[in-house]
Amino acid sequence: MKKLIVVAAMAAGLASFGTAMAAGDIAAGKAKAAVCVACHGPEGISNNPEWPNLRGQKEKYLIKQLKAFKAGTRKNPLMSPQAAQLSDQDIENVAAYWSSLPFSTK
Repeated sequence: MKKLIVVAAMAAGLASFGTAMAAGDIAAGKAKAAVCVACHGPEGISNNPEWPNLRGQKEKYLIKQLKAFKAGTRKNPLMSPQAAQLSDQDIENVAAYWSSLPFSTK
């Protein structure tokens, strides 16, 4: 019986951990991503080969890159100031939005 309780408690803990690590808010991310479209295009597909497409990128990748720009460990004269203005929640929301869109290069 004790083993069953321990296993149930572990499962509940893992489930709550997964919830705490849930994706950002897509709708809030779409609103915050409005500034991104100036360089990355209205659909997240850039016309400039110097700027990456955001549409369909993996959420964790986007979060990692935006946090690196914000922290200054990755530097870019255009992206660093943009990322500096974002809260951690904004970053999660923007990443959730762009990753929610189906990948496309067109």
